Amino acid sequence: MSDKKANAPDQPYQPIPFAKKHRISVEDAKAIIEKHGADRKSADKEARRVAV
Repeated sequence: MSDKKANAPDQPYQPIPFAKKHRISVEDAKAIIEKHGADRKSADKEARRVAV
């Protein structure tokens, strides 16, 4: 049995994996996650803007 809770769509991202996914700094990742919380779609959208 795997831990599905860690990747649940209604949970906020973890900063380090999120930063690696979008190739941004951990500090930027933390700020985005703090701003968008569990709204992964908005967090991904903002991370794409930061990564450019």
